[in-house]
Amino acid sequence: MTAPLHPKLFSGPISFLKSAPQLQFLPDPKVPEIAFAGRSNVGKSSLINAMTNRNGLARTSNTPGRTQELNFFDIGDPLIFRICDMPGYGYAKAPPKVVQKWRFLINDYLRGRAVLKRTFVLIDSRHGIKPVDEEVMEMLDKAAVSYRVVLTKADKVKQEELDVTAAKVAEIAKKHPAAHPDLLLTSSEKKQGIDELRLAVLEAVQS
Repeated sequence: MTAPLHPKLFSGPISFLKSAPQLQFLPDPKVPEIAFAGRSNVGKSSLINAMTNRNGLARTSNTPGRTQELNFFDIGDPLIFRICDMPGYGYAKAPPKVVQKWRFLINDYLRGRAVLKRTFVLIDSRHGIKPVDEEVMEMLDKAAVSYRVVLTKADKVKQEELDVTAAKVAEIAKKHPAAHPDLLLTSSEKKQGIDELRLAVLEAVQS
């Protein structure tokens, strides 16, 4: 039996591998993959940067919807697993054809990636679950891809509001067969919940 992975792994070698605008550009499926999905402007890149102790690993942008490809990061040397930063969804100003292209890319990746161990679905603490989030959760249910809901920007709302939102999100997650029952509450700025997120990622890699 192999020894469990240690969170120190996130302080070791991590590098950007490639962007895949289409499925034929995906990296060889030789190690486990962990995907991060979420609405545009949910703070996905900031969370990945906080988790990996890097400021500029995943590109953050003030323009929602900038990431239109699947971005892959190698964790460990020798390589242990990969993170896939998925295109932000639900950006209203994107042209319909672009939105459809993102949707097909996300759907095809989720349905056909045998090495995908878990997807982390990010929800903004200020807004809770929107219909487009539920669509993605249903997509994951249908693809039988295990996922876990992560609330981001937990420092941006008062504790009482956060408790109410977390309870509502947890209630919705319970209705989805592929969703993990426990939520993760995070703040990239305050580093809240980052240690728990790292452990959840490592646990999924080894599952």
